[in-house]
Amino acid sequence: MPGPTVRGVGQLRDDVAGSAGGRLVGRRVVLRPLRSSDFDAWHEVRTRCHDWLVPWEPRPAGMPRPSEDRQSFVTRCATRDRDRQLGAGYGFGIFVANRFAGEINLSSIQRGAFQNSYVGYWIDAALAGNGYVPEACVVLFRFAFEQLGLHRLQVAIVPRNAASRSVARKLGLRGEGVACRYLEIDGRWEDHVRYAITAEEWLERRDRYCREWLEG
Repeated sequence: MPGPTVRGVGQLRDDVAGSAGGRLVGRRVVLRPLRSSDFDAWHEVRTRCHDWLVPWEPRPAGMPRPSEDRQSFVTRCATRDRDRQLGAGYGFGIFVANRFAGEINLSSIQRGAFQNSYVGYWIDAALAGNGYVPEACVVLFRFAFEQLGLHRLQVAIVPRNAASRSVARKLGLRGEGVACRYLEIDGRWEDHVRYAITAEEWLERRDRYCREWLEG
């Protein structure tokens, strides 16, 4: 199987534009960029799952929580679209049977000698435990390594966040140790366990991942 290739920004734009507007399809999940028409569904989940989500979200001390009104959501969608056009990041909503279920993102894409990005995700509490996030990760990994030509993806998780760490375990991601006081989470500096996967590891596991999460 040929290895991933590094592509220029212009080629990446063509790839994403030609991939149904950035729509990525798994066995049960569909990933696509959020748009303004998704606000009501997004807001309902964010409101209902507030206590489930907020304790794990990056936010500097003293800063108010980001506004979740319609205009802020529309602005956020536009920012994500701009990042996508620049090849700086790719944000997706996770949809299950056409129902909005959460988000998964590639952020802070670094090119040059690093070819790295960071993966973040969250899921509706009512849908947690069904394997939707690991499946979404496999779909995203395939996009990142095979279309974007990245070499390394990292997921950083607060050690006590058992639900997120279970995703890393299910996928067999390689642990890279604990980074001390790595990010401010809900106003507190928190240690994070770092997990990573490289393009070489993706190629080794690709068939297994597809059998377990994308086929059937």
